Amino acid sequence: MRGKKLLSWTGPASSFGHSPSDSTCPVLLGVSLPATTGRHRRSPGLNTCGLVQGGTCRLYVNDCRCPITALQGRANGPARPTGGRYRVKASEPAVGTKTSTEGPQAKGGGPCSPEPTSPLLLVPPAAQTPDGSTVISGRGDMPELVVTALLAPSRLTLKLLRAFMWSLVFSAALVAAAVYSCIALTHVLCRPRRGCCGRPRRIPPACLSDPALGEHRFLTLKSSGIRLHYVSAGRGNGPLMLFLHGFPENWFSWRYQLREFQSRFHVVAVDLRGYGSSDAPKDVDCYTIDLLMADIQDVILGLGYSKCILVSHDWGALLAWNFSIYYPSLVERMVVVSAAPMSVYQDYAMRHIGQFFRSNYVFLFQLPWLPEKLLSMSDFQILKTTLTHCKRGIPHLSPSELDAFLYDFSQPGGLTGPINYYRNIFRNFPLEPQELATPTLLLWGEKDTYFDQGLVGAISSRFVPGRLEAHILPDMGHWIPQSHPKEMHEYMWAFLQDLLD
Repeated sequence: MRGKKLLSWTGPASSFGHSPSDSTCPVLLGVSLPATTGRHRRSPGLNTCGLVQGGTCRLYVNDCRCPITALQGRANGPARPTGGRYRVKASEPAVGTKTSTEGPQAKGGGPCSPEPTSPLLLVPPAAQTPDGSTVISGRGDMPELVVTALLAPSRLTLKLLRAFMWSLVFSAALVAAAVYSCIALTHVLCRPRRGCCGRPRRIPPACLSDPALGEHRFLTLKSSGIRLHYVSAGRGNGPLMLFLHGFPENWFSWRYQLREFQSRFHVVAVDLRGYGSSDAPKDVDCYTIDLLMADIQDVILGLGYSKCILVSHDWGALLAWNFSIYYPSLVERMVVVSAAPMSVYQDYAMRHIGQFFRSNYVFLFQLPWLPEKLLSMSDFQILKTTLTHCKRGIPHLSPSELDAFLYDFSQPGGLTGPINYYRNIFRNFPLEPQELATPTLLLWGEKDTYFDQGLVGAISSRFVPGRLEAHILPDMGHWIPQSHPKEMHEYMWAFLQDLLD
């Protein structure tokens, strides 16, 4: 921010109606925004007063959606309490620039007027001291008891909303558990020799070690120490093309794309945290969206790249949507198959109850231990049916290819990690709408049984114009990368042609 004075206050976040995991949180009191921003962000943990849970606070000014961020200990300098006031070091204006006292500016360069009724946007009076510091009147002017009383109705409303939401979720989970228990018991009765437990696979199928697909490697992630397994081919042939799989799959679901694109790209298909040969922490809190996005960032940077082409399907696509919002500089292009951003899915499902029925298994997966038991009964018959069903499954899936997916799930605890993804899916409800700007190719099956076709229009409405290329593919279902790879490759080559040129 050249020529702008950045003033921040560090104190108890509860004074602003915010209760992050940390005891204090840096909060921006007054700032002048640059005229334009290349990307807009919103935080997955944004609450009603516009503050992010965690160590970084973001505030969005009216409709311009420009993030205002103050990081403790960075350019602003530490805040020092001086009685009922806070003294903050102000960043000096650059040489030859004029110090501005204007408010934030909108994306087009025009003024973005602060809302007068919003207390978070009011800049307290400031005074200059001989040592160059700026003294700002703090919240000490208003007793904390008064602030707490004013925010009590909003806090209570949010708690009631979340309590109501969780009551609905667990009610639906009990209904789903009853239905899937009947299905699992039916499989056991029809195939009594298989028993009630899954049969562990002792030897991995040969197709998992096909050298034509690439070289198997492991990468230890910088931020978490987690070790991820990945398959790599075509290094040095072009940009990084990173593949993120869904459930119940693994890296092998990208076998057709690994063969197709390794001649012009460095193709890498990972086993996400909890899947396959990658590390699988047991704790549910190890599978939050924030941690999973950090894994993707560590993979890209750990492979020696500054950006990638992100190709994703199902759960991998949910992560890819979020990743493109919060790490836009690391994503050059995206190819998304059969999944919507979480905020879009939330808003759409609220208006179209049929989507909840399509995704009924999500509610089952909120329960502890029972989903793992039901999915493994009769030698994983529910998973087998999901992958091989004549209408809803992957056509022409060979027994060896089926075992390539079941091998890892059949190992002790092999289902817990993948199901933990779903156990965190309601953690940040309700979600804020998010603007999408990364150039994206969206492929959607007309006969997808898990996601309604209307989600495509809902996704388009959130995109910056000209950044989304969406195709609804006739007579195709949910598993396009495996069921119709040739058609998918044609769309991908056309979408990426300008990068190759």
